[in-house]
Amino acid sequence: MKRFGPLLVILTGLVLASCAGNDEKADEVQNVSDAYTKAQEAIAQSNYRRGIQIFEAIQARFPFSELSRKIQLELMHAYYSSGQREQAIDAADTFMRENPTHPSVDYALYIKALSYFETGPGMLERWFRKDTTKRPPKELELSYATLRRLVERFPASEYAPDAEQRMVYIKNRLAQYENHVADYYYRRGAYVAALRRAKSALEQFNGAEGNMRSLQIMANSYDKLGMTDLADDARRVLAANFPNEG
Repeated sequence: MKRFGPLLVILTGLVLASCAGNDEKADEVQNVSDAYTKAQEAIAQSNYRRGIQIFEAIQARFPFSELSRKIQLELMHAYYSSGQREQAIDAADTFMRENPTHPSVDYALYIKALSYFETGPGMLERWFRKDTTKRPPKELELSYATLRRLVERFPASEYAPDAEQRMVYIKNRLAQYENHVADYYYRRGAYVAALRRAKSALEQFNGAEGNMRSLQIMANSYDKLGMTDLADDARRVLAANFPNEG
C-alpha cells in the first residue's frame, strides 16, 4: 500500500497561518505531527481502530486542506485493511469527487476496486462450503468496472499490473456465473433464454475460461430448437478453439 511522506511542513503551515506570532502554538504543531505519526504506527501494528480515531480527529480539525487530503488517503487504506469495505469505498468516492485531478486518484480507484473485490461470501456460506460461484457477482462486476477504469485512465500506474491480473480472474468468474444461469435455463427447457445467456457470456467475456462451456450450451440449445446449421457452426468454433474438448 502507498505510504505518504513527512507532513511537518504542511502541519506547521496550517497551524502558524492562523496563529502567527503565538509561541504557544509551537507545541501544537509538534503535537499534531506526533499524532499523525502515532496514527501511522497504530495502523502499521494493525491497531486500526486507534489509528482511524486519530486520523479522523485530525481531519476534523483541518478540513479542506492538503493535510485533510492526505488523511483521506490514509483512511482509505485503514478502512480497507480493517475490513470496513463500505467505509473504504465511501472514502475513495469522496476523495475522487473532491479531488478529480489529484495524483493519487489511481490509488483511490485501486482501493475502491479491492474493496468490492474482497467483499467475499458470508460466514454461513463459508462454513457450509456453499458454491458461491452460483451467487450473482454484483460486487465483482463493480470491481471489474473500477479496475477497468483504473487501467484505461492510468495505464502507467503502479497499480495497473495488479489490476489487470485481477480483471482476468473476475472475467473468468463472471463468465462462470453466466454459464450457470444459461445451464439453469437449458435444464428447464428454456432453450432460447439459455442460448441468449450463453451467447452474451461469450461476447462479453471473450477469452475467459468459461468460453468452452458457453459454446457447448449454445450448440445444445440450437439442437433443441431444431437449428441444426447453427448448432454445427457452434461446434466448429468449439473444435477450432478447444480441440481436445469437443
